[in-house]
Amino acid sequence: MDYYFYDNWRDMSDNICNFDTVSGIPDNFRECLKDESDQQNKYSKPMPWIGIYIAVASLFCILAMVADLIHGLRNRRLWFPCKIFTLNAASLTVIAVAMKLPVDLSNPMLGVADQVAKIGSMAFMCTMMANLLPSLATMNGKELLTNIIALDILVITSIVNVCIQIKTGVIEVLSYLGYVLLYVAMLLSLLIIHTCSGLTILKSKHIMELKYQAGHETALKDLELQQPGRLTVEKLKQHVKTHWIMAGTGSPQFITACSATTSASGVICVFSTVIHVLMLSIHISFRSLGRCARGCRSDYKWSITVILIIQFIGSLVGTIAPLCRCYAALSFKLSIKWIWNHIKVLKVESYWTQMLYDWKHSSIPFSVSSRKIKIVIQNFKWFEAMFSASSIVMGQNPEQQENFNDQLRRYVLQLQDDMELSERTFKSISKSANGLIKKAEKRQPNNLVRLLRESKGFEGVGKYDSLHVPPIFAEDYLDCWSLPLVTLTAIAVSLPKIQNNVVDRLLSSVSEGLTYVKLVEESLNATDEYVSIQKAAKVLWLEVEVSNKWVGNNLKNHAPEVNTAGLILQWRRILGCYNTYVKLVEESLNATDEYVSIQKAAKVLWLEVEVSNKWVGDNLKNHAPEVNTAGLILQWFKNTAKNIVTEVQLIDIRSANDNSMYRSICANSMYRITESILLSDHTNIDELSQEDLFTELSSMIADILAACLTNLPQVIVTKCHESVIEKRESSVNATVQLLGETTQIINNLQDRELPDLDAAELPFIDKWRDYFTRPSS
Repeated sequence: MDYYFYDNWRDMSDNICNFDTVSGIPDNFRECLKDESDQQNKYSKPMPWIGIYIAVASLFCILAMVADLIHGLRNRRLWFPCKIFTLNAASLTVIAVAMKLPVDLSNPMLGVADQVAKIGSMAFMCTMMANLLPSLATMNGKELLTNIIALDILVITSIVNVCIQIKTGVIEVLSYLGYVLLYVAMLLSLLIIHTCSGLTILKSKHIMELKYQAGHETALKDLELQQPGRLTVEKLKQHVKTHWIMAGTGSPQFITACSATTSASGVICVFSTVIHVLMLSIHISFRSLGRCARGCRSDYKWSITVILIIQFIGSLVGTIAPLCRCYAALSFKLSIKWIWNHIKVLKVESYWTQMLYDWKHSSIPFSVSSRKIKIVIQNFKWFEAMFSASSIVMGQNPEQQENFNDQLRRYVLQLQDDMELSERTFKSISKSANGLIKKAEKRQPNNLVRLLRESKGFEGVGKYDSLHVPPIFAEDYLDCWSLPLVTLTAIAVSLPKIQNNVVDRLLSSVSEGLTYVKLVEESLNATDEYVSIQKAAKVLWLEVEVSNKWVGNNLKNHAPEVNTAGLILQWRRILGCYNTYVKLVEESLNATDEYVSIQKAAKVLWLEVEVSNKWVGDNLKNHAPEVNTAGLILQWFKNTAKNIVTEVQLIDIRSANDNSMYRSICANSMYRITESILLSDHTNIDELSQEDLFTELSSMIADILAACLTNLPQVIVTKCHESVIEKRESSVNATVQLLGETTQIINNLQDRELPDLDAAELPFIDKWRDYFTRPSS
């Protein structure tokens, strides 16, 4: 109550300072009161904007919870997994800002709206904690420990500060003590639930991981038995669905959402929101919110109303997900045994306390010399284990029913043997996979499919790099799928006679193809020796596609065209100079009659060439484009690439950098490809037109893409299996979409005869090249 008298005294001092003369008050004392009031107003001036800061932080939390609601509804996951609003350093920081009112010890909050807003923040905290619970399942052990400790510190600090405010009178005891005690009890309960859930989650994930590994091995064996050799789309769909079932039913968030602790947190969340609504309806009428804003007596002033409204809306909206999770247990079959097991609320499953058991019997992780200290630590472990086990509420699940789909039901992961997924939930998970595949099938890479249809085989893999091309230096680089594709595309883009729409169509096709080529490389040949080559190909493709450049050279105004024009001008100047001296020689030494007519004809011809750009009446400009032949373009690329490689090789190894390596890798690929084309067409290279060269390049690109994408089924099988349990569901989701997008590609390549290579050699382009370039026996 001290704050009450202080506030009245401060109001009185303000009134005193408003009078010029007050009888009985000394002038010095009046000036002192006025200075103190001005100083206090100066310090409290920013407080309304701090209140807005609190409201904005609360709004961010609400938006994150709404985003999770929308994500759950769109994906038909009514247990609402945490995707945006998760427990991490960023969210804890925002929550700490939103919870400033309950921890504010120094600011007296005597108005009704002030008190309700302070207590309402505790209700908002209960809502956020209930929403955050499933996100604990997305963390590994270290992250879980760190975030739980941080959350414990935040909540305990809030509770302690609230208790201090009850003692000091900042929170009015007569009207609001009951609400505060209820919220303190609920926050403590949620804190215990979060802490204990962290222990059960770790053991649950371990159990589900073992069952997943067994299911994965079974799925691989079934895939081999069903159809050895080439994998069809139908077989891939079955394989993907099995992993979709395992990832969905074995999802740590799904297991956590179906647990009794999550149901308990949902009940607490609903209870806290109901109390919040009752408190507002009793103490504040929504029609009088405007008057409450004008009558706020704290330094936060009008911002208190903003905080009150936003956090109340957050409590209402945030209750939806925890309430729906209370019904997540209905994902499993109901039975009399299920109901009876829920009545036995004091029963604790072994896996709930297994982590505590292991911890109790583990050695002390740090060196302790005193035997008494060791005894105290060991006894503390036992106390902690007893405390945690007694705080967990039991949640059993149903017994077996008839099988719905024997083939897929074998892959349903169950935390306990007497748990069985209900038919409704099983159908929902299966249909979601089918729906995702059908949705992805509508996003086929049409440009890529059209390009692959132009390819009839894989012969282009053996044409792009000839074994007859010697390396520039003794040590040559390895090759990957993407680098020759980008290099061949760069040459095709540089041809000036090809129409822009044709070039753009090729660029779109290669761009779509490289998306899947990168998946092949990352999944099947991501060894260290290939990483630098693949990285160089990514950088080069960005340069070609976006900037129309190759290693800094503009492809649209490529060097062959510039050099040819420059050569013509240079030779014209040289011939002009030589012509002057030749005339002098001829007039001095060859002035006989038989030479005069020839010399005269030469003079007239030179005048025609130099002045009129004609030769015997024919316009020389009309022949200039033919100087820029496909052979000259290839020759320029070859020479430029060779110069770059030589330049980089001559650089001291200590001064070489990533850019030098990138230039060297790209230039080496360009040199080998252009030299291979020049060697293959050496008999008629001067007659090779740009259109024919573009057709040849497109054919090689299509063949290389086709050869690479024959590995897509293996990529899909590989990507189905994600070793990290927290990332498994999203990985399978991406794989399902990949299968849907590539069904046409897989079907188109299904009937093509593969080279006689081992399965382990098919992901490597150099093995394909060696196969097609080896001498036939």
